[in-house]
Amino acid sequence: MKDIQSQRDHRRINIKKVGVKNISYPITVLDKSKKVQKTVATVNMYVNLPHQFKGTHMSRFIEILNHFHGEINLKSFHLILAEMKTRLQAKAAHMEIEFPYFLKKKSGNPNTVGICKYQCRMHGSLVEEDDLILEIQVPIAPPAPAQIYHRLPRSLGHWGLADISLRFRHFIWIEDIITMVEEVTSHNLVWPNDNSNSLDSYLSVEKITKALGEKFSGHQDISWFSITVKNFAEGLSTFASLEGPG
Repeated sequence: MKDIQSQRDHRRINIKKVGVKNISYPITVLDKSKKVQKTVATVNMYVNLPHQFKGTHMSRFIEILNHFHGEINLKSFHLILAEMKTRLQAKAAHMEIEFPYFLKKKSGNPNTVGICKYQCRMHGSLVEEDDLILEIQVPIAPPAPAQIYHRLPRSLGHWGLADISLRFRHFIWIEDIITMVEEVTSHNLVWPNDNSNSLDSYLSVEKITKALGEKFSGHQDISWFSITVKNFAEGLSTFASLEGPG
C-alpha cells in the first residue's frame, strides 16, 4: 500500500490546516492540593500542511496524544506540539484542549463542602517559538445580602462570568488564578434596589473588570492577560473587557 502522505504534490496548493476535532480524551492536569486531577477533555489537533505533501495520516495525531498518556501541563504541551510538527513534517502545529476543572469549596456552613466547576481551555501553537494561552471561565455568584427584619435574603444566583485569558512567564496554578478572580468578584458588585435598571449591571461589569485588571497587571508570572466580565441580566446581557501586559 502506498504511503500517500509522503508523496510529493506538484500542484503547489497549500492546505491551511488539517487535523482532528472534538476528540473526547481522558487527561491528567496539575492540582495544587492533590498534585494531579483526572478529568475528560475535548481535544482539537491540527497542523499547517506543506504544499509538497498530499495529505497526512490522521491516526498520527492520536498516536502522539497517547504517547503522553494524557498528562497535560505547560511542559508537555510544548513537547506534544513539537512532536506533531516533526512527525507530520509541518511548518506549524496547533492544539486546543477544553476541560472542566473541579475545586472543593466551603459553603456558608463550615461543616459543608461543595464542588465548584470551572471550564478551562488551553490553546497552543508552535511555529518557530511556541505560544500558549490558558483560558478560565470563573462563574460570578456573589453572596446574598444579610437578612433584614427577618425576611429571607434575595439571592443574586448565577450573576455572570469572568472570562480570563493568560500568557505566562512562569508556571502558575489554576487554583491561584481562580482565587485572584474570586477575591474581586465576591466583593465588587452593585446590589440593585427595587427601582434598579440596567445601568446598575453596567456599572458592575465595568467595576469588576477594572478591579481584575489591577489584580493581574504587574503580576510576575503573567506576561499578558485579557479579561471579559459578563452579567446575565433579565432581558439583556452586559459586558466589559480589557487586556494588557502582566
